[in-house]
Amino acid sequence: MSYTKEDILRIAKEENVRFIRLQFTDLLGTIKNVEIPVSQLKKAVDNKMMFDGSSIEGYVRIEESDMYLYPDLDTWVVFPWVSENRVARLICDIYMPDGTPFAGDPRGILKRCLKQAEEMGYSSMNVGPEPEFFLFKTDEKGNPTTELNDQGGYFDLAPTDLGENCRREIVLTLEEMGFEVEASHHEVAPGQHEIDFKYEDAIKAADQIQTFKLVVKTIARQHGLHATFMPKPLFGVNGSGMHCHQSLFNGGENAFYDESDELGLSEVARYYMAGVLKHARAFAAITNPTVNSYKRLVPGYEAPCYVAWSGSNRSPMIRIPASRGLSTRVEVRNPDPAANPYLALAVMLKAGLDGINRKLKLPDPIDRNIYVMSEEERIEEGIPSLPADLKEALNELVRDEVIIEALGEHALAHFYELKEIEWDMYRTQVHAWERDQYMTLY
Repeated sequence: MSYTKEDILRIAKEENVRFIRLQFTDLLGTIKNVEIPVSQLKKAVDNKMMFDGSSIEGYVRIEESDMYLYPDLDTWVVFPWVSENRVARLICDIYMPDGTPFAGDPRGILKRCLKQAEEMGYSSMNVGPEPEFFLFKTDEKGNPTTELNDQGGYFDLAPTDLGENCRREIVLTLEEMGFEVEASHHEVAPGQHEIDFKYEDAIKAADQIQTFKLVVKTIARQHGLHATFMPKPLFGVNGSGMHCHQSLFNGGENAFYDESDELGLSEVARYYMAGVLKHARAFAAITNPTVNSYKRLVPGYEAPCYVAWSGSNRSPMIRIPASRGLSTRVEVRNPDPAANPYLALAVMLKAGLDGINRKLKLPDPIDRNIYVMSEEERIEEGIPSLPADLKEALNELVRDEVIIEALGEHALAHFYELKEIEWDMYRTQVHAWERDQYMTLY
């Protein structure tokens, strides 16, 4: 929906809204907010709310701390889980005191990449995300345990799927907040779930991913459960992905569709996929941004480890879903839900646009199960692997000029620094596996 300032002030009064969360996202993808009383709402919608940017991960130094929150009025929503002293939310862009957009704002970075697409003749990027999550039981203090709330499998029902009631309430809450939920089901691993919502333009899709995470965690807590979007919380079972279905449109026309093509794919779609595949090893640091992300990207657990594509095969990184016409799209399968959605969509879009600009040749599809191919066969077929760990991904990131340009110097420098620290902390830590393996052996 579209809202004016007057609409928001009126609804706030009618709905007895007492507080407003001015939300934004830091560089690592964590939702932040400044909460204000409703008496300050007019000031907020006039773009006059200031905050200290030096306290936010990846923003600015203390001597440059003053920043402004510019609410996107169309993101106004009243949280349905608070009945008294109601709370509403507005998602904000970050601006500098001189009125210019902040270069390190993830939402602003995605907007910059979309602007390039628009200049190339593509009015919108449509995205349908599929973020998966696990539900764990909590202890008497409300802290998460490693005990799953069910032992269900793919598409299981209650009583096997004990998360069904929680998942159903999540769906109802999302619908109250304006989501068009298309399906919800138990995923492959015990305790793992997926809720799919209708595609939207890229900015709204990223906003919805952030809202989705907040709703899932909030409703799970009300059921005495802890929801996690950690990519691989348990050894030996599938991890959680966030497949991103994407297409470019020019007005009402899907630029990815060509009815005369054998697969229904236009040249633009093929160039776009070629760009995504070419830059995949570099943008993995953004789409798979944690040490834990690379525990998911291993053979045997339905996660794509290999940089390839297919019209139907699910083992490569890119798959082409069966729908055609306006629904023609590419499904990029390697991102996980720990990713900052604004940055993840920005780098995938930028990679695809580079493919279109340079008319990159798309490799032949791989219609075999890559998981059962030997290393020699993969080399013969020219199938690279995604990075094996975060350090390898970071090394690839800083060598790729296209992905660097997508992020901008500010975001790249701060992201790289934060992730180098994360890798070093992991690298120097002694883990339980090492003690179990070596304590008595040596």
